[in-house]
Amino acid sequence: MEQTKSTKLVIILVNAGHAEDVIDLAREAGATGATILNARGESAKHEVFMGITVDSEKEMIMILAESDVADRILAVVKEKAGIKTEAHGVAFSLPVDKTVGIRTAVEAK
Repeated sequence: MEQTKSTKLVIILVNAGHAEDVIDLAREAGATGATILNARGESAKHEVFMGITVDSEKEMIMILAESDVADRILAVVKEKAGIKTEAHGVAFSLPVDKTVGIRTAVEAK
């Protein structure tokens, strides 16, 4: 296992249909790849349409990045795809201790 002390996992949640735009923003900030998962939002406030509760469709984007790149990604998401935009993006990062089978940006050069 590789020691990856300066790596973070950035997780971004956006309204469905906005993941590709957010990934483009992340690439401009230095991201080299991403994984998109379909998700469903759940909250105390439910939207009801014709008697049926409608859960909001979401997309979850996961990006492994060096700490400085992760910080830039968070900043650009906040600015251009944040909670006050149509994407309604929420983002956070978690430290990554080790990775297996992932080619880092440094190795790719």
